[in-house]
Parts: sequence; structure tokens; C-alpha cells
Amino acid sequence: MHRQLLNEMLDIDYPLIQGGMAQVATGRFAAAVSNAGSLGIIAAGGKTSEQIREQIREARTLTSKPFGVNVMLMAPDVESIATMLREEKVAVITTGAGNPAPFIAGWKQVGSKVLPVIPSVALAQRMEKAGADAVIAEGTESGGHVGELTTMALVPQVVDAVSIPVIAAGGIASGRQLCAAFALGACGAQMGTALLVSDECPVHPNYKQALLSAKDISTVVTGKSMGAPVRVLKNQMAREYIRLEKEAANRDELEVLTLGSLRRAVFDGDRETGSFMAGQVAGQLDQIRPLKTIFESIMAEYRTTMDGLPQL
Repeated sequence: MHRQLLNEMLDIDYPLIQGGMAQVATGRFAAAVSNAGSLGIIAAGGKTSEQIREQIREARTLTSKPFGVNVMLMAPDVESIATMLREEKVAVITTGAGNPAPFIAGWKQVGSKVLPVIPSVALAQRMEKAGADAVIAEGTESGGHVGELTTMALVPQVVDAVSIPVIAAGGIASGRQLCAAFALGACGAQMGTALLVSDECPVHPNYKQALLSAKDISTVVTGKSMGAPVRVLKNQMAREYIRLEKEAANRDELEVLTLGSLRRAVFDGDRETGSFMAGQVAGQLDQIRPLKTIFESIMAEYRTTMDGLPQL
């Protein structure tokens, strides 16, 4: 039986979607990703519903191709954001940090496809029952907010537990890794870190250079003691945060340290006190290229890898 691939499901060229990276994934960047053949995503985190609407409308002036919006469900005005997305009839909605079940039927009623990000089998099953079109199984290799399970362990267990398509995320930046995602049963992949070093990505040049300088062990997870683990590049801020965690610092002390840190990384390029969210694939990145070149390179390596497998 034919397994529907992500590009067939979303009417895009490649079976790849962009992660909803806060402060990074603007309407302009999402449009650039979609124009390059994958599915661009606008990050709603930290924005009002009307600010997101502006980003959606800007993206529509820049691309005629499908794109989506990522909703952080912990947002205080999530109800108004959900309503606005119904009004705008966005092609795809991805979600994180909460339960989208109350909104799924309304979004699907206007034709949106709903793809919740999930870190566990139990949540994947809940999302299937709630009517999700697919789930994004994100392993702990990813940048930003992370769960416990690795992509290698999580994806096949989710595939076996649900009947809807599963998109692999976390630790995917090459054609070999995309090949592995398909072997695990995924219909495609979500990518974030690898796209930060694209020509079109709006982050500060220092952010891109930090990624190009990264090695395999250059990331660390902060915030475990607070129940909010986040994977970032090691720097002065990350080391100080972990030191305070080991000393059982209280939440207020830790929040003071991280307040505004993502903005300092993305917009100011502050290599010492910025929060440079990045996945473990950072050590693979070695050049800044156009998005189209990145995607074409991944797909070419995927085909070469597939061709070589029977010889193993």
C-alpha cells in the first residue's frame, strides 16, 4: 500500500517543513521557504493575533504556495489567535506547548490541516482522537524546547501507535537523516536548525557563525529543573544557567538570567548572553547557502543514500 508522503499531503515539492522557530520564523522567511519548495511556517509565539495576521498577509504577497503558522498554546490570548487563524484560512497549523483539541474542529472546518508537535506516544494518540491530520514526532535532538525521547526511539513507536501520518523532527539536516526518518515510518521531516544558516534566514550573522563553529557536543539542555528543558548552544549564559540549576537556584533567579535572551541572540547576535537555540545537528553545518540549495542538496543526498542501501 502506498504511504502518502508529506509533499503529496501538503502539495509542496519536497517532503520537508520548516520548524516554527520563535523570533525567527517571520512571514517573509516562511514565504522564502515555501518558494524554495518546502512548507514555510510563521511562528506565532510572542505575537498578538493581529501581529500574526499581518505576518500571514505579508507572506501571501510574497508567495502563492502553501505555508503555515505555528501556535504556542500556552499564549494568554490563544483563543483570539485560534479565531484569527480560522478567519485567515491558513493552509497548515502546527501546534506546541499545550493541547490543541478545542480548536482542531474549527480549523479543519475552514480547510486547514492541523499537525501538532508531540513528544510521546500518549499525546500522539490523543491528537489522533481529536482529529489531527498528522503529528510531528519531535525528538530531544532538536533545538529549543525538547522532550526526553530521541527521534530514533520516538518516531517508530508513534508510527506503530497511530494511523495518521507521522512527521519526524529533531536531528534532521541531511539526506541521510531524511532517509532514516522514512525508514522509521515517517512521511517526511521537519527541519529547523539547518535552515538557520540559510541566506534568507533573518537571524544576526553572529548566530549563523556560532552554528558554523559548533561541534557535535556544542549544545546543552537548560531548564530541566524548571520543567522547561531547552536545547541551546553552549555559551556564558548557558553555563551560568546550569551552574545556578545545580545550586538549586529559584525560578526568579533563572528567569532574570534568560529574560530577553532569545532576542539578544536573534537580533543582537550577543554571543555571551544570548540564547542560541539549536539542535544537535549544529555540528554538521559548515556553510551558508540559499534555501533552495539546502533543500536540493538534502534531496540529492537522500536519493544517493537510497541507491546505495541495497549494496550494504
